[in-house]
Amino acid sequence: MLLVSNNELIKTINFQGRTYIGDPMNAVRIFNEKEADELVIADIEASLFNKAPNLELIYNLAKECRMPLCYAGGVNNIKTAEKIISLGVEKLAIGTAAINNINFINEVSQRIGSQSVVVVLDVKKNSNNRYTIYSKNGSVDCDLDPVKFAKSVEEAGAGEILLNSIDNDGMMNGYDIEITKLIKSVINIPMTVVGGAGNISHFQETINKFGPIGLGAGSFFVFKGKLKAVLINYPNSELKRTISYKNQN
Repeated sequence: MLLVSNNELIKTINFQGRTYIGDPMNAVRIFNEKEADELVIADIEASLFNKAPNLELIYNLAKECRMPLCYAGGVNNIKTAEKIISLGVEKLAIGTAAINNINFINEVSQRIGSQSVVVVLDVKKNSNNRYTIYSKNGSVDCDLDPVKFAKSVEEAGAGEILLNSIDNDGMMNGYDIEITKLIKSVINIPMTVVGGAGNISHFQETINKFGPIGLGAGSFFVFKGKLKAVLINYPNSELKRTISYKNQN
């Protein structure tokens, strides 16, 4: 999962701070060469400040990308959704718009197909140590139970859920297994988990616990070593086969 702010590729920790990573177009070219499975591009400026999506950037990214591309950020009406899909994007991820009006999920699904509609759940524990959903790039507590909302999202016509742990974002200490288990137990649609991956064992652990599940990462793919030098990387095919093989045995 790659974060974009003002047309620059950035990384956050717990959705706070912004570390400059580089040019998003160059990052896509590198991931093309490394044969990444899928890219999620999230424009956090559009999400936070209700800005319209940067259609020129999206078009250029989609044109360059050789793998399925999912876009998130500022998708809050049908016209915008259809326009972005027409640019060559395979999936749209919606968050705040779905929270504000869950019927929007069904409306978008009817127009572009449920397989192209991903609902983002930005989740963290509040002061009462209870999981809740946040919007506006993690700045607004929506006081929504993520487990109940995940089920509602599925019933509304979403084709996939992207579970993003704010508490684990950028920490590189592993996925949030607890909330993953809670949500996976109530839905039947595909789910991708993001937030916390720091090494291959974190991927393996999650696959071993849940079987086939989508695993996304940001820091793991853009930082290298203890000093977190910026170096875009991606597991080679042999390593990916090893993860799958262990899961089957």
